[in-house]
Amino acid sequence: MAEKEENEIIEHHVSEEMEKKRSRTRDSHSFLESATISEKEGHSSTQSSHRLLAYSDALISIIATIMILPVAHTKIEPDQELQESLQQLLTTKIAVYLMTFLIVTVAWAAHIRLFQVIERIDDFLALLNLACMMLITFLPYTFSLMATFPEVPLGILLFCACAIVIGLIQAVIVIYGFGHPYLLNDHIQISENQTFYKRHILKIILRVPAFCFFAGIFSFIFFPLSYVLLALVIFLPYITQSLKWCGNKIVGRQEELPESMLLYSYHPSEPLSKERVEAFTDGVYAIVATLLILDICKDNVPDRNEVKEKYQGSLIAALSEFGPEFLAYFGSFVTVGLLWFVHHSLFLHVTKATRFMGLLNTFSLACVGGLPLAYQLTHEFTKNSRNELEAIQISCVIIFFAGIFQLAIWVTALFNERETLHPYMRYGGREHAFMFAKLALYPSVTLTTFFLTCILSKFSAQIFHLMQIVVPFAFLALRVLVSVALSLLKLVFRPAKPMHNALEEDESRLPFNDVVS
Repeated sequence: MAEKEENEIIEHHVSEEMEKKRSRTRDSHSFLESATISEKEGHSSTQSSHRLLAYSDALISIIATIMILPVAHTKIEPDQELQESLQQLLTTKIAVYLMTFLIVTVAWAAHIRLFQVIERIDDFLALLNLACMMLITFLPYTFSLMATFPEVPLGILLFCACAIVIGLIQAVIVIYGFGHPYLLNDHIQISENQTFYKRHILKIILRVPAFCFFAGIFSFIFFPLSYVLLALVIFLPYITQSLKWCGNKIVGRQEELPESMLLYSYHPSEPLSKERVEAFTDGVYAIVATLLILDICKDNVPDRNEVKEKYQGSLIAALSEFGPEFLAYFGSFVTVGLLWFVHHSLFLHVTKATRFMGLLNTFSLACVGGLPLAYQLTHEFTKNSRNELEAIQISCVIIFFAGIFQLAIWVTALFNERETLHPYMRYGGREHAFMFAKLALYPSVTLTTFFLTCILSKFSAQIFHLMQIVVPFAFLALRVLVSVALSLLKLVFRPAKPMHNALEEDESRLPFNDVVS
């Protein structure tokens, strides 16, 4: 009995000591939290970065998209062969547009990654970001100079100078942010490796100014090497990651990086802010839709004197002359709107965007930005001419690749479904089939139209635009068709069975990756 009482006394003392330790731990945590809150609140100029990021996304989406205007407004004479003109466009203006779009979106992706590290800002960081935005918006002009005067080093020097200053400003933002840890995201704030993160991020940021510095020097010595160095700035990270992936596959080693190590890397699974990807995408689609109506307002408002003299004051008769232009506008707007609708439906099911998904999204948006060119071409030529058929084919190619890159985003998300998709979308079924049908609709329609223009000689632009306007009805009927098709497939391939055990039920809901493997 004495031994039992002694054990009870010891257990009582131990429990008291444990409770005191828990109390001290709670007090210390509450003290740290209150100190952090008071530190944040002590800086009256500290604010959330949401509005700054929204402004930056809008600015970059505008500057990336409006570079299509010089391409779309290139005048092609009716008696001039479109194929000959297109070759000239491809070697100059279209190349300038695509490279500018890619370079600006690379700068935008770097901006996303930077402000995933720094989640709060103050007045100093806001002003630094404005300086960075000013230089990013100047990049298209420098690239236009490089394309127009490729052998003159001034364009390369201006581009390199802008890139160097942008990199230095971003380095200052990183140093300032780590000097004020309350501005950083929660993961880095509580990390004991802040010095490692700081050095790692600075090393990646300063890589671009270093390449651009040497590119500027070689512009005076051997300018083709300057272009090679500038291309390495964009593509070297992807080449390096591809070689690593191939090496791992050959050796048989799977490189699985933890989530914390994916921060500020070039790994394809590196997370990007889904909200910013959506905001940038919405900006590009909105600008493309707006550019379409600008041409209508500029070129399709009749002159007052001409209405009086030629049409006896009848405005309706004057506007009827612009019927093909209005039809082209409505068809093009419907295409832009429905491509946005498909993108919106896709990202409703996505929980996390990755770097590779962002790259595919960039390619899709670059094609969407070319739709004003398609609009211009499809109503400029005489009916049933060879130029008209080629203009329709160009439009089909642009829309096809805009849709096919969206489909590639969905396939990429499926291969990483546990990290990128909502739980209700991680297994095959009706929603998977419906999403595939949505994403495959535009590639299928444009591919069919392209082959029809190769076979038929009387396929006019008016028919093409009417097909664009009819496509929304196909979206409305799509869910019904998919439901009917799945019901028929179940009847044919999965006849009703009297009993289902739990094992069979689990096996029927295997994830997409397991089914593929």
